Amino acid sequence: MRRPWNIVESQVYSLATYFEDRVNMNICTYVTVVSKNPRLYAIAIEYHSQTYSNLLNRSRAILQVLSDQNISMVAKLGKKSGKRFDKQKYLERNEALCTWKNFKVLQNANAYLELSVLERLNIGGDHELFIFEIISSKTNSEKNILTFQELIR
Repeated sequence: MRRPWNIVESQVYSLATYFEDRVNMNICTYVTVVSKNPRLYAIAIEYHSQTYSNLLNRSRAILQVLSDQNISMVAKLGKKSGKRFDKQKYLERNEALCTWKNFKVLQNANAYLELSVLERLNIGGDHELFIFEIISSKTNSEKNILTFQELIR
């Protein structure tokens, strides 16, 4: 039997963060809207990750709603550390990147949300909770959204 947090049918995201001219992406399954006005998202980020380091240096990020066409990227983006694995090089080699608003993002994602760090909360444990404000967004498709249950299957 699965744990309670693994039985949800939530969509899968990738958070793209940037440092200098490089992009790093991770996989996020626990992303929560915490306010409608202003539109705010909460995302827990692992302290020792490249994503965390990038967010300390640049407050903008792109949250990507993944489609089922992005499933082949999940293992590399989610299970490999950006500190030891060049995710941009991997994505370029697989012709998986495009540009949105001058940001490198995944092709075939269902949506992009440009985020700005509003607040960081030390919640204990191995993650810090980041509160992001949505600066802009674009929906590409509402079909074939990649869900957590699809990853399990």
